[in-house]
Amino acid sequence: MKIFKTIFIIFIFLTCAVKADLDQNFLKEFEQGGKLIFIRHAYAPGSGDPKNFNLNDCSTQRNLNDSGRIQSKNIGNLFSRYNIKIDKVYSSEWCRCKETASIAFEKFEIKKFLNSFYSAQFAKNRKKQIKDFEDFLEKWNKKDNLIFVTHYVVISEILNYAPLSGEVIIVDKDLNIIDTLEFEY
Repeated sequence: MKIFKTIFIIFIFLTCAVKADLDQNFLKEFEQGGKLIFIRHAYAPGSGDPKNFNLNDCSTQRNLNDSGRIQSKNIGNLFSRYNIKIDKVYSSEWCRCKETASIAFEKFEIKKFLNSFYSAQFAKNRKKQIKDFEDFLEKWNKKDNLIFVTHYVVISEILNYAPLSGEVIIVDKDLNIIDTLEFEY
């Protein structure tokens, strides 16, 4: 039993040291700049858009609940606590994305290429949105750290990755995933 406890204690110390190194490496990635951070909007119960969806009326949309708001605050706290330099925050026009961006970062700009194309009503926009995103990246100086608050379908299409609600995906300038962070809701 003593051997098991000793091995367990050694394991704990070794994994803590590795975790500290990973955290430092993670933070150095941001100091170098040129990172794109995709965030799937925080938790909004349900899926897709309601049938009476109106882009200009949040009461017709699927919105964050209290858990999603707490999740958004926790995302913002991470960036504040570690003083991670973010040059710009961009959001989809959907209310759940705007609220996530507002709670986490306060200031943000709307980019239509981040809008959802999940429902049949917006599916026709997919190709144009992806092209607009690619055009945006062509003009990006590749030195700034940018945040994109968007939807599952957009992240999945661009990164070939299936994010959870409120998940943060950090990628390099070539859209290679560096790391992901999950926040409970």
